[in-house]
This record gives sequence, structure tokens and C-alpha cells, in this order.
Amino acid sequence: MTIDRADGRMDLTMKVEGMTCQGCVAAVTKAIHRLDPAAEVSVDLERGRVAVVTAAQALDLAQALGRAGYDAEAMTG
Repeated sequence: MTIDRADGRMDLTMKVEGMTCQGCVAAVTKAIHRLDPAAEVSVDLERGRVAVVTAAQALDLAQALGRAGYDAEAMTG
């Protein structure tokens, strides 16, 4: 889901496959912060989802997570 904010950032929920531990949580968070240091990141390891408040585009986030070794896509609806 994408919600535009007044500050130009968006709320995105990403489905991320391949996360299995707290190390994965740290790696995913770090990959997102490399792209957008100001991003707010919340990882739900059990559900395989990452909620992000960011100025970055969903495709850029998915690519950053792919480079970190995770399959990711933005969720809709």
C-alpha cells in the first residue's frame, strides 16, 4: 500500500522473502537506510513484511533489497 504524505514521503509495505533471523532484519534495515537514511523502517519477520516511510520509490527499495539478497515487492491493497 502506498499513501502519499504532505512531506513528500510515502508509506510502503513490502513483501520480503528470505528473511529468517534477526540478522536478516538488520540487513534489510541497513539496505533501506543506504538508499534513504531518513526512512522509518519496521520489519515483521514472522509475516515477511517490511513497512517503510520513505521518499524512495518502491522499485528502488525492491532493487536495494535484491542487492542485499532478498526478493522484495511492494504490496497493494
